[in-house]
Amino acid sequence: MKLHDLAPASGSTQESKRKGRGIGTGNGKTAGRGHKGQWARSGGGVRRGFEGGQLPMARRLPKRGFNNIFARPLESVNVSSLEVFDNGATVDANTLLERGIISKCRYGVKILGDGELTKKLNVNAAAFSGSARQKIEAAGGKAEVV
Repeated sequence: MKLHDLAPASGSTQESKRKGRGIGTGNGKTAGRGHKGQWARSGGGVRRGFEGGQLPMARRLPKRGFNNIFARPLESVNVSSLEVFDNGATVDANTLLERGIISKCRYGVKILGDGELTKKLNVNAAAFSGSARQKIEAAGGKAEVV
């Protein structure tokens, strides 16, 4: 096989339709734009979200609360998920990722208090809920904020 023998798989490419090239093509005259109107004009059309002058949906709906665009959301892990670790182990974001308990950790981990913990673990996390800290310390472990 040589370079000039190469061709795309049959059916994988398609010739582009040539608009406005005669009535026999099926795309002549108005070139698929219909008759007159805003969409038929060169450069015509409307911006995204425009509803013909009617008050747009984005402005009709009520806005509530505050959305902090600078927030750094933490991944949440329940105390019951920490049962998979051995007694005396050190648990941090990296070990949670390795075990598959969390799939990503961009800004850190917060440990929540749902479930029970029977093993003594040293847990390093960005934040702890009050009940999670109590359960970890009640099992003889340590909860450290990193």
